[in-house]
Amino acid sequence: MEVVMASSSMDGTVGCWDIHTGAEQLRYKSCLSPSHGLISIAGRFLASSQIRESSTSGSVLYWSWHKPQPEVKSFPAEPIKPLVSNREGTYLFGGGSSGHIYLWEVFTGRLLKKWHAHYGAVSCLALSDDESLVISGAEDGGVRVWSLFMMFDDVRRKEARHDFVYSFRDHTLRVTNVKSGHGGSNAVIISASEDQTCKVWSLATGRLLRNVIFPSVIDAIAIDVGEYAFYAGGRDGKIYIAALNAVTTCSADYGKHIIGLLPDSSRAVTSLAFCADGISLVSGSEDGKIRIWDTRTRNIVRMFRHSKGPVTNILVTSLPESASRSQATSARKTSILPPPLEKYANSNEEPVGTKAFIGSDISSHPVGVSYLIEDVLNNQIKDMQQQGSTTAAEMEVERLKLDCKRAMQMVQQWKKMYDNLHQFCVNELVDDSRAKHSDVNSG
Repeated sequence: MEVVMASSSMDGTVGCWDIHTGAEQLRYKSCLSPSHGLISIAGRFLASSQIRESSTSGSVLYWSWHKPQPEVKSFPAEPIKPLVSNREGTYLFGGGSSGHIYLWEVFTGRLLKKWHAHYGAVSCLALSDDESLVISGAEDGGVRVWSLFMMFDDVRRKEARHDFVYSFRDHTLRVTNVKSGHGGSNAVIISASEDQTCKVWSLATGRLLRNVIFPSVIDAIAIDVGEYAFYAGGRDGKIYIAALNAVTTCSADYGKHIIGLLPDSSRAVTSLAFCADGISLVSGSEDGKIRIWDTRTRNIVRMFRHSKGPVTNILVTSLPESASRSQATSARKTSILPPPLEKYANSNEEPVGTKAFIGSDISSHPVGVSYLIEDVLNNQIKDMQQQGSTTAAEMEVERLKLDCKRAMQMVQQWKKMYDNLHQFCVNELVDDSRAKHSDVNSG
């Protein structure tokens, strides 16, 4: 069952609705998640960072799908705002208020790595689609790209001039969001900032490809599945559509590279996320409403409302079959969640999973490294199977589900590209026919 989840830093709960029927599911309590602080760990459980304005400390909470109260509480060394995990749910990244990035192993809770990434607090995090690179944005206006291979290779780090692959300093104010497209180290990334711009960067060359100036500050980004365009949610309540691979002309209505918008009179748009079909776009706003848009017609097809307070996070995920059953039996269900996250790393031991980011094909270019994450995960599964661990079977099932989901997304992507090409050809034929008919009449 595909659901949309929405958190509010004021309300303290996470609402959950079935995207297709609109039926409300279980409401999760005790959640004061900041922006970019609510994620699903490989669809197995819910995780959220917590920061209270009256406190300098923070926490990370875990919920199982069928219980409203958090079951696991972690207290990192400093307040954590953004969270992101890899698809398999084996690793969790957190951005600290001091500018540090933390990397934990989910199943053990071990802190594998911590490094200083920015001079200001980390405001947003993203992974490249091949999960070899971490992209971070910060309150100091910087956007940096980190090679996980490099971060775990002490020899290469000492030889390199700096730890990051790229450091982009073109934004003049706080970075509000970062997103990565498809293509691994050859993808594009998009960063949004309070300077009212979104910038498109090439991971292959490190060059700025496009600078889009908006009429309002942009807090949320969602990339079209075919990377034809990206959607930008503004503080003026509008969702702008900006071209990525589309041919654009200068628009007097919106600005250069902005090809349209989803009209609405709501308050500031705080978050955006695409559904699995690649067509439905979910938006969350400060008015407490969650809207589902059909991007083909640019109309709202469904709307939910949080109990009160602004929406700070939107999460689109799939709940397991056990979580979608009647809540009346939820009290009898048992779940096994991972242990709390470590506060400090154990310096006397080699971090588990250190080799998970190291490939065998090493290139002189830092982004050209072959990252064999899945191969190492396969080895981890084999080791667990030899030890008789049930976790191995669970990981195997989740991996097969992920492969199926990737295949379905690829089918949707090709279908949309075909539809766009078909529509283009039809328009060309119609225009050509009209031109010939006009020539005949004039003759």
